[in-house]
Amino acid sequence: MDPPAGPEDPRAATNGDNNHVPKKPKLSFITESQIREEFAHHQPGIARINNGSFGSCPASIIAAQKSWQLRFLRQPDDFFFNHLQRQITHSRSIIKDLINADHVDEVSIVDNATTAAAIVLQHVGWAFAEGRFQKGDAVVMLHCAFQAVKKSIEAYVTRAGGSVIVVHLPFPVNSDEEIIAEFRKGLARGRANGKKVRLAIIDHITSMPCVVIPARELVKICREEGVERVFVDAAHAIGSVHVDVKEIGADFYVSNLHKWFFCPPSVAFLYCRKSPLSHDLHHPVVSHEYGNGLAIESAWIGTRDYSSQLVIPEVFEFTNRFEGGLEGIRKKNHDKVVEMGQMLAKAWGTNLGSPPEMCPSMAMVGLPSRLGILSDDDALNLRSHLRDHFGIEVPIYYQMPRDGHIGATDGDGCVTGYARISHQVYNTLDDYVRLRDAITQLVHDGVTCKMLQRE
Repeated sequence: MDPPAGPEDPRAATNGDNNHVPKKPKLSFITESQIREEFAHHQPGIARINNGSFGSCPASIIAAQKSWQLRFLRQPDDFFFNHLQRQITHSRSIIKDLINADHVDEVSIVDNATTAAAIVLQHVGWAFAEGRFQKGDAVVMLHCAFQAVKKSIEAYVTRAGGSVIVVHLPFPVNSDEEIIAEFRKGLARGRANGKKVRLAIIDHITSMPCVVIPARELVKICREEGVERVFVDAAHAIGSVHVDVKEIGADFYVSNLHKWFFCPPSVAFLYCRKSPLSHDLHHPVVSHEYGNGLAIESAWIGTRDYSSQLVIPEVFEFTNRFEGGLEGIRKKNHDKVVEMGQMLAKAWGTNLGSPPEMCPSMAMVGLPSRLGILSDDDALNLRSHLRDHFGIEVPIYYQMPRDGHIGATDGDGCVTGYARISHQVYNTLDDYVRLRDAITQLVHDGVTCKMLQRE
């Protein structure tokens, strides 16, 4: 039976006017109560303003993941032979369209950005080991690159004879131009003494401190300066900033899908622009698909749970429940995190670590200097104290003063600590008010990080 005709149903009576053109039904977007239901599994009582670290997965996607898991467990042979690869290809095709890649073969699905870094750096390491790159040729990276990327460089590149040039970026930062100037200096160091820069690793969004990097502009500079390959580590990007891989122009681009795209952990895509080098890219876990292309190799690395890759179509449908889809979510999160960051900075007498246009769905907010954040340990202790005593989950960053540079100040001294706040669709004003009041109370009570060391 059809549902009853509603007031905007085309079948409804129109005062006897048969020529009346019915109104189009209004689009029904997700409501606030439905958002709360989707994230009701989050631990009650916690101000969770750290979406950037592990992301968040809605209840409907968790249910979809469980459904995929059960389909495999019910009849694994049939699922493996008749469904798995087709479904992964479908997920890859959705990603291809999201990031504006030319072909689905350019998109591989891997566990996370760390795996993608291993694929790219293994590829570069082989070139050094096999003599295609000269000993001492350089890899250029930003000083705030993710620690796993730094370790992959150590594991694959430096042990094979490559050198590493580290570009130190300013923070707090005021403009793209400051970053571009330092990057040019790094490339010049890499080319010193007749050496070549074989790979540049560029973050699209740095993690700690969190800043949107002008990736497209830096890639363009690399092309002008003859850098052989460019890898953009964009772990936080998809769902947090606009991503167009053709516009960015890098050879390799990776983004996690479990941080800002609502997938269950862990899953990421690695885009590899088609080139004669494509056949020499391989997954570090070798299985029987070795040699069939990176995308096919990555789609089967042995018996494991592939469900986080299979729910990508359902996740895409979830984002379309919001007005404006993924882009609408991204814009709202950006606007809200800037608004909350400015509210906190005003309350504490500090500033944001970067201009609003350089904030993704996260923002760095200066903490009062009276807290005495003087080391990474102090930052970690303050983070733990906020979690254990106030029910607030937020990363704290220690900014070491460099070369006598004072940096940002408040009324009492040099600002050396920053809270990295995130905003996702489940966050509310109360989450940030709790953080504001907790920090204000600690300062009022004269609590310093030195005192927290004794807890």
